[in-house]
Parts: sequence; C-alpha cells; structure tokens
Amino acid sequence: MISRESLAGWYRHRLVWVAVILLTVSAGAVVLVNRAGPESKPADLHAQIMARMRTTLEQADPGEHNHAGHSVQQVATEKPAVICGVHVYGYEPTEVTALADVQTVYGFHLCGVAEQKRPWDVAVKLAGPVIMEMSTDPPGIQVVEATAEVMFTDRVRQMFPAKYAELALKEALAAPEMADLRRRYDAAAGL
Repeated sequence: MISRESLAGWYRHRLVWVAVILLTVSAGAVVLVNRAGPESKPADLHAQIMARMRTTLEQADPGEHNHAGHSVQQVATEKPAVICGVHVYGYEPTEVTALADVQTVYGFHLCGVAEQKRPWDVAVKLAGPVIMEMSTDPPGIQVVEATAEVMFTDRVRQMFPAKYAELALKEALAAPEMADLRRRYDAAAGL
C-alpha cells in the first residue's frame, strides 16, 4: 500500500516535470516565432503601407480631395481635419519586404472632413479606389473618377492591374477599420 506522503511526493514531482515541459515548449515556440524571418515581414509591411496611406491622405489639404463632384466647405478660421480609413488591395513590386522599396500601392480610401460638431452621417466624405505613388515625397495620390466618356468601372479597369481591379470594384473597408475611422472622426469633430 502506498502512503499518503509518497503519493503526494509523486504528484509534486509530476507537476514539476509538467511545468518544465510546458516551459520548454513555450520557449521553443517563442524562438520559432522570432525566427519566422521574411515570412513575418509582409504582415508588418502591410501595416506600414496602411499607416503611410492613412497619414498621406489625412495630411493632404481637403481642397485637393475634390473628386467625384465633392467639394469641401472650409471654415475661414481653421482647416478641418481629414480622417481616413484605408484598405490595401496590393502593391508593386510584390516581392519587396521593406516600405522604402514599395513603388505603387493600390487600395481604397474613405475619408471624412471633421468639421466641429458635424456628425459623420452629414459630413463631407471622399471615397473610392486610390493609387498611391510611393516613390515621391509626399506620395502621389490618384483617385479613380468617371468621366463623361468613361464609366467608373471601366476607369477602374484602366487604372488598376487586373488582379486589383476586381477587388476595387467589390471591396471597401473592413469592419475593424471602419470602426476605428468612426471613433477617430468623432474625436476630431468634437462629438
């Protein structure tokens, strides 16, 4: 018959070994995550591109956003903030792993001009597919606009590579990006 003390000792030793094994496995997982190498860079690059797009669009003068028939009514005393959400369809060259090497970004933007106490629902909004030339400082912004001769969908197909054109005709902002945009807009508009 096994005594209570020896049984308790046996369990303690097993718990110690289980803890040692779990610690070893956890340390190994951390090493694997840290050694992910180039495979981990695209996600980081994607976030960097999104941040650069957002910053560029938000720093552009609202008057420069006159597209799709919208114009911004500016308050004479101060310029309203432009708050943007962005979605990246892709970039070229596709094999690069550093933001400095990205030449062109294809995406979508939705910006609201945050005039004080003006709710989102009635704010001036600027939205649509956008191409950013990252090789210039500041990056060049090209929005897709229909003309009297060319319909919007045809214009998207003219300006975007085929692999991004179909996305541009279907996708806008993801729900988390839209929620962040609304939160930042409300803060900027003093709501």
